[in-house]
Amino acid sequence: MELLDSAAQTATQVADHTPNPENEINTDAIETSGCDTGTEMSAEAIIVRIKEISDLDAENMPTDEIGRLKQQFYHLHNEDIRRQREKHIADGGDEATFTPVADDEAFKNILNIIKEKKAAFRAKIEAAQLANLDRKRAIVAEITEMSADTDNVNRHYTRVKELQTEFKATGEVPQQYSTDIWKAFQDAVEHFYDQWKVNKELRDYDFKKNLSEKQLLISEAAKLADEPDVVTAFKRLQELHDKWREIGPVAKEIRDEIWLQFKDASANVNKRYQAFFEDRKKRETENEEAKTALCARIEAIDTAALSTYAAWNQATADIIAAQEEWKTLGYASRKVNNALFSRFRACCDAFFSAKAEFFRNMKDELSQNLAAKTALCEQAEAMKDSTEWRKTTDKMVELQQKWKAIGAVPKKQSDQIWKRFIAACDHFFEQKKLATSDTRRTEQANLKAKREIVAALEALNSPEAETPREEAIKQLQELRSRWQSTGHVPFKEKDKLHDAYREVVRQLYDKYDVHENRARMASFESSIEKLADDSNKLYRERERLARAYENRRNELHTYENNLGFFNSKTKNGDSMLRELERKIQFIKDDLAQLEKKIQMIDEKL
Repeated sequence: MELLDSAAQTATQVADHTPNPENEINTDAIETSGCDTGTEMSAEAIIVRIKEISDLDAENMPTDEIGRLKQQFYHLHNEDIRRQREKHIADGGDEATFTPVADDEAFKNILNIIKEKKAAFRAKIEAAQLANLDRKRAIVAEITEMSADTDNVNRHYTRVKELQTEFKATGEVPQQYSTDIWKAFQDAVEHFYDQWKVNKELRDYDFKKNLSEKQLLISEAAKLADEPDVVTAFKRLQELHDKWREIGPVAKEIRDEIWLQFKDASANVNKRYQAFFEDRKKRETENEEAKTALCARIEAIDTAALSTYAAWNQATADIIAAQEEWKTLGYASRKVNNALFSRFRACCDAFFSAKAEFFRNMKDELSQNLAAKTALCEQAEAMKDSTEWRKTTDKMVELQQKWKAIGAVPKKQSDQIWKRFIAACDHFFEQKKLATSDTRRTEQANLKAKREIVAALEALNSPEAETPREEAIKQLQELRSRWQSTGHVPFKEKDKLHDAYREVVRQLYDKYDVHENRARMASFESSIEKLADDSNKLYRERERLARAYENRRNELHTYENNLGFFNSKTKNGDSMLRELERKIQFIKDDLAQLEKKIQMIDEKL
């Protein structure tokens, strides 16, 4: 019975001593993951080390190290091809015509040598296992034959012991036959012992010795529960099971009990081992989900919508952040880890290819913009000495508007082309300003008139003045109108006089509580007064107001069209109608203010 119990454990033990082809290197499935593989080596150092390994016997070759070296070499190899592609593209080549220069032939040849040695070693082992199977079958047949000879079974005892020893000494058999041949052996031995008529003391001594050895194995198996390394504990347990099968039977009445003790001690180690791999599988699943999310995040970036340098730089920062996050993640499961890395690398490559294409196109656009602005510079330079002040001013303003409509130019030429253009414009307007110096006498007269206006305003604002509010507002408006109709004053007096005028007007507005719109208009008048000598800025301000006027007029047209859709017969409809009419009136007031401001600028031009 004990021999049968021992045989039941055989299937899970023999596998640990039988080479598994799946554990050998697979040179057809090259790992190209970018994850950490230990100490970094150069490609040359890797080839030297893999050559040293290929010179070893197959059974001494470190499979794990071969895997790591292969992973590092193809990581370096793929990085080299990527740099070749980027250089090819940077040199102006088309990505579709790129042909990498491969340098992995020597490495592949060495891997093939290792693979051939491993294959020969496996073939040798398989042949030996088949020979062992034939011998063990012959031993089982011989023991079975001696068990059937019931009259002479005692005489066969010594031979059976020799056959038991030979069976145990005979090496491993193919895994698929391991359990069956061991069970047949155990059945034959147990059957022989059942037939064996020998001295009871000898049998008892044999059972006692086997019991002592198995109790020691039980004790060692129980200690494995405290082993911190789960994998080491599991491997050690397999060794204990091998020894258990090699030990002979114990007394029949305690066979089940002693086996259950060993089985329970083994169960603790097996549960820890299973929990270890379940935890690793959980971590791999979490890493798979995180890596899949990173791939999806990068694939969701719409490169077609990135139309500015800032947008591309921001997206690039997001890609780099995703790549850094990728490095912090561990392995996913083996079946998807390489596929996920290929997907991640592909979407990153697609982004940077699109970015390179955008920058190539932008380079052409910047060159076209530079040519257009250069043409504007030439036109401005051709007109800068013109004395047709009004006509040339209009053309200069038109050139400036065209300049604004043209996009950016290469950064290293941006300042130079702008300075060239503004120099031509400034030259013309400076000449225009000098040409109008004949008006100084008029400016002096205007200075005197404006000083008188300021004095009149200050008198109106004095504490002693008892002018009624409406009369004071009327005088204020008349004085402001005189101020607006009075021309330029000398430049050096302009700011000081204008500040005095603005301050006294502000005080009068506060004193007589003039409507806010008028205050805003006074502020606008003050701003226009400061720009009176700069026609260029006045034209730009007029265009801005004209655009605002057009927008408000379109808005008014929309509201007036919508007015006909409202029903004022209900309480709610009447409320909405009044609100719409209020908005229409508000827009009309704005339009009136804009018209007045445009008129004020026209008077200055």
